Amino acid sequence: MTVTVRTYGQLNDAASALSAERNAAFLAGGTLVMRALNEGTAAFSSIVRTDDTAFRAIRPAGATIEIGAGATMSDILANRDLAFLHPAARAVGGPAIRNMATVGGNLFAESPYGDFATALLALDATAAIAGTMSGREIPLDEFLKNRNAGTHNLVSHISVVRPASAEAFRFLKVSRVHPRGISVLSIAAHLPLGSGRIQDARVAYGAMAPTPIRVPAVERALEGKSLDEAGIASAIAVASEGTMPASDAIASDWYRHEVVPVHLKRLLLGETGQG
Repeated sequence: MTVTVRTYGQLNDAASALSAERNAAFLAGGTLVMRALNEGTAAFSSIVRTDDTAFRAIRPAGATIEIGAGATMSDILANRDLAFLHPAARAVGGPAIRNMATVGGNLFAESPYGDFATALLALDATAAIAGTMSGREIPLDEFLKNRNAGTHNLVSHISVVRPASAEAFRFLKVSRVHPRGISVLSIAAHLPLGSGRIQDARVAYGAMAPTPIRVPAVERALEGKSLDEAGIASAIAVASEGTMPASDAIASDWYRHEVVPVHLKRLLLGETGQG
């Protein structure tokens, strides 16, 4: 199959071209698009890309950081302002993959991939859409729920607020092959403390549903509690509530249901060595 490639100097022009053609795909790092081409599963006849430098820029603005959707995992790891996201970026493949895999591409990675998107979800990130709807920002949980709805939206950047403290944000990837194995599951949590109690907890899972998901039952159970065994007990009891994991070559749905409480407890108690 012949595939046409078109490159645009401006991100908004690329977004317009993408939205105008039903059978087009956007190429950023290529870890998803090139795999589809190489495996013969591509459902597109043209590729749109951009060399707009803004697409890869990382812009701190006070408490908020804008991360260009074209920024790679290596870009994240090289940025000191994003040190809180380094564990999640490091969980994405090996060095060669991290040099290619982009923040925007990870939002579209099918389960059991999408570890970086899981971390962003726990931080209440928003996705900004390029093109005719430029400037429109969508809460990331809403974006992920509708990412396969048939729209050709191009994400320009992700906005994320810095965690309340270095200890407040936690990330854990569980895999069977080290150091670069595919996820059995991943967990991210933002756990701000006030007077020793959790306030506005945010917890997200990867590989526990078709897309990364927030876990409201766990968040509610943690609210106002202390980060110790007694305080987290009610959260552990509802750890798998609302999840819909799949069975695949990595793990069965039963296994993921069984182990998520174990690993949630590890993360909440700060025992975050990779599992």
